Amino acid sequence: MSFTAKDVAELRQMTGAGMMDCKRALTEVGGNLDEAVAFLRQKGMASAAKKAGNIAAEGLIRAAVSNDRKTAAVVEVNSQTDFVAKNEDFVRFIEAVAKTAVDNKIDNIEDLLDATLNGKSIKEGAIELTAKIGEKVDVRRVALVSASGTVGHYVHPVGSKVGVIVALSEDNKEKASDMAMHIAAANPAPEYISKNEIDPETIEKEKEIESKKDDLAGKPAEMVEKIVGGRVDKILAAKVLNEQAFIKDPGQKISQYLGSAKVESFTRLDLGAGVEKKTEDYAAEVAAAMKV
Repeated sequence: MSFTAKDVAELRQMTGAGMMDCKRALTEVGGNLDEAVAFLRQKGMASAAKKAGNIAAEGLIRAAVSNDRKTAAVVEVNSQTDFVAKNEDFVRFIEAVAKTAVDNKIDNIEDLLDATLNGKSIKEGAIELTAKIGEKVDVRRVALVSASGTVGHYVHPVGSKVGVIVALSEDNKEKASDMAMHIAAANPAPEYISKNEIDPETIEKEKEIESKKDDLAGKPAEMVEKIVGGRVDKILAAKVLNEQAFIKDPGQKISQYLGSAKVESFTRLDLGAGVEKKTEDYAAEVAAAMKV
């Protein structure tokens, strides 16, 4: 299978690996992107998750909770500079947007932009604010959770760059708030709350990746199996919320701290996540740097 500069660019975005490493990986696996990601991981050149160190987007994240504490919303509104994100009009706008989202139980950006705020749509409000402060204002993301017990929320106080909302099965405000703070700090995989949610295919794929790492070459098969099993357990446990050590008491797993309560769902937003160059923007850069 052949590959193009765009494929190299996409792999670079997915893994954060260097251009030449991405080209080599694609060459080794015949152009298959998934296999190239695995190849880079095996060689220690990439992590399982996409790196986001080159993201450049300012703004704020805000969360809002309904009066009955059964629903919570978190929104992200971007600006071009951190200075504008501190503007009082900008702050008031995003707080009103978050309240609108939770009051109307809006869970998608299209409906949020169309929602009415101060007699006009939020999209129109963002355009007016852009004209007023002289910098583009982009209402970018919204998420909603609903709980059978209660919801918790947390927005990191320094810069408001991380926001979390969480739904708990029990009416325990303290635990819900603790879970939101923990998720903000520990960043578990959003698809894994408990270990039984990990599908066998994912486990086998992790085992395959770990078993091909260079440091295991020449070791007896039984030893390799034991080492691989331990590594995979550690990798997956770090992603599973219930298996993580509770940030306030590392001697307890989250499942132990929660007791009979359960996290039903959660959303964690990182300011600017994904607002990097598009794959198409990288393609020309890659093609210029190397002849694919």
